[in-house]
Amino acid sequence: MDVSSRVRSGWRLLKGPEPWSRRRITGEVALALALALVVGGIGLLNGGPWRAGAVAAGVAVLSLLRRSLPASVLLAAAALTMPAGETAPLLLIAAWSAGRHIIGATRALAAFTGAFLLYLVVGVAVLWPIAQPVLVAIFGTLFFLAAAVVPGLTSRYWSQRRTLLRAMQEHNAQLLRERAMVAGQARLRERQRIAQDMHDSLGHQLALISVHTGALEVDPELTGRQREAVGVLRQASVSAMHELREVVGILRDGIEAPTAPGAQPASRGTAGIEALVAAARAAGNTVELRGSGEPRPLAAAGDHAAYRIVQEALTNAYKHAPGAPITVELRYEPDSFVIEVVNGVVDRAAVEQGGEVVSGGQGLTGLHERARLVGGMVHTGPTDDGGFRVAGVLPYGAADAATFVAAGDDFRQQSASLPLGDGGPVVDWNIAERELGMSGRNKAGGVALGCGIAVGAVVLLVIAAVVGLFLLAGSAEKGMIDPSEYDKIQVGTSEAQVREQLPSGDTVLTSGLAGKGPAEPEGSRCTVLMSSETGEGIKTEPVFRFCFKDGKLIEKKSYDVER
Repeated sequence: MDVSSRVRSGWRLLKGPEPWSRRRITGEVALALALALVVGGIGLLNGGPWRAGAVAAGVAVLSLLRRSLPASVLLAAAALTMPAGETAPLLLIAAWSAGRHIIGATRALAAFTGAFLLYLVVGVAVLWPIAQPVLVAIFGTLFFLAAAVVPGLTSRYWSQRRTLLRAMQEHNAQLLRERAMVAGQARLRERQRIAQDMHDSLGHQLALISVHTGALEVDPELTGRQREAVGVLRQASVSAMHELREVVGILRDGIEAPTAPGAQPASRGTAGIEALVAAARAAGNTVELRGSGEPRPLAAAGDHAAYRIVQEALTNAYKHAPGAPITVELRYEPDSFVIEVVNGVVDRAAVEQGGEVVSGGQGLTGLHERARLVGGMVHTGPTDDGGFRVAGVLPYGAADAATFVAAGDDFRQQSASLPLGDGGPVVDWNIAERELGMSGRNKAGGVALGCGIAVGAVVLLVIAAVVGLFLLAGSAEKGMIDPSEYDKIQVGTSEAQVREQLPSGDTVLTSGLAGKGPAEPEGSRCTVLMSSETGEGIKTEPVFRFCFKDGKLIEKKSYDVER
């Protein structure tokens, strides 16, 4: 599934109501009660208790339904805001929920457009007849933008961003799972290849050694000492065959291969160290085994590591110091198990007679790594008298398992191309978190960014309101006079002189004042201007009317009109 499909899948999470947990129910009820209290308190100042209670109950119900019916609640809140101004907080919260929960930009645009038109229509119906329709439309639009559009856009941005982050996280997790699966399959293939190589190369050679030593053991010309040595070689080759079969089974299937009927599995722990020493003595080496302390059990991995340390140290002594005495010491210390294998001074003549020693050069390195994996350590180096020491310290308890493959040894990283089906590079989620805010801190940064956008939009709206107020003040000068100026003008004065003293009256403030007062004189032309002083009530507006006929002022009146 590509990223776009995952984004669409994540966007479906916004469809319909989300699961209602106890915490969410508590929060929704608390918010509804808080809104009801605020709206009811404001309503008591503007009306009676019955009206305030009904409005508060309606606000509480709409608040509880805003997640399930975001568009319907937005329309209802827009319709209630104009006749009941105290419900403005509900409009803000309903717009936030609508921006988050309405699916599709077209549906959201239609919902907010419908809410705006409903808001204006209800406002016109409530305020009719409107004295200043243009001003009502301007300030109504500014209010709806600030209380509904800005919260809706902010909520929608935040929701889309969170959905995208969720889809990216799921996609990244899927890529990580696919990469782990590919790596596991590649390791299995590599195990099978190694197992096949070991079976083909080592199995054949060990089989030949076993056959030849078996035939040599029954040779009548050999002495008893020689037959004993050949028997040790044959037993060693048979044990090596059993161990090879176990290793091949592990590499092939990841589990230990079953032991063949009648075969004795090799003891590869501290219990098998005595057998290693006995086999070395039987081969003609001088080996002394010492022990001290109270024996204590080791973890399975540590027990195996102890066996391998002794085995590798004895093998190195055979190869590089033939004939030298060997001392194997096992010490059960209070806090750890100590193994020390020391061989004496090397007989250079015996080494030269033995010919070239075949060595892979990785035995001691393997010991260091094996001990590290179980939480221990291995020290190797020459002794003061010219010999060589291999010492290991292993813990009694189980250590934390290390990684199966070190990063530098991962063959996938050494490959020039990715394996088939890897799916390309995996998304670096640390970068995604820094850029898109997946962590808690970055989530707060994302919310801060969305709030910053909202604040910027509010600032623009404030600037637009200030500019509107400035233009309104300029328009007021064209349609408003002082009562003292009204008193100075006398009936019978020429129209030209009167108009020189009066403003033009060409402004939106006076567009709806004509025809609201007493009947105009027949055949006259009247100009209605607003008073610079406020009326006695908030619902009335004092105005002055001047009527002209035949070039003279024939009437002037002062009266109040309803807003």
